[in-house]
Amino acid sequence: MKDAREKMVATQIARRGIKDPLVLAAMRAVPRERFVPEQAARAYEDRPLPIAAGQTISQPYIVALMIEAAGVKPGSRVLNVGSGSGYAAAVMAEIGAQVFAIERHAELADASKERLAALGYHRITVRRGDGSKGWPEEAPFDAIIVDAAGPALPEALKQELAIGGRLVAPIGDGYQELIVLTQKNERDFEMRSLGGVQFVPLIED
Repeated sequence: MKDAREKMVATQIARRGIKDPLVLAAMRAVPRERFVPEQAARAYEDRPLPIAAGQTISQPYIVALMIEAAGVKPGSRVLNVGSGSGYAAAVMAEIGAQVFAIERHAELADASKERLAALGYHRITVRRGDGSKGWPEEAPFDAIIVDAAGPALPEALKQELAIGGRLVAPIGDGYQELIVLTQKNERDFEMRSLGGVQFVPLIED
């Protein structure tokens, strides 16, 4: 599958403008097929794929776009909300980040915890829970990546950003935009859009 990963990075990711060498290297390294074992032959297709509990693993380009936009670097503390199969968390851990992953669906949380441990990704902590409430005991975070869409950015997540930190999330009911929110100081945020996307809904417990 190494050749498939190389082709994925070249044709789906770098060609669309992702430039961060750490992101590109991590996408080449993480075995995406291990995160969709029932569909391993389709793992490197340019599309999202269904996983358990009615959820999806995001299109490879979207994973790379969100991680680059969040500014994930070695040593970053990252909150990953709606972590699903654990693939995005693995890419960020491959970069060298410490990742705290929250998944609402117990079967996905349990499976991803086992999978990530088996693959040797020990810089990831996975728990089952309502990601819209964040992970206050581990805050602040240098980056927060939300892999599910709500009508607005959860206030709890905004409060858990470090100064200079970035929150990347899809926002909208129907039409969704991928938003990057940067905390400039204790009071001020800067927001920009990366364009239209389509994610599963963010459901609060």
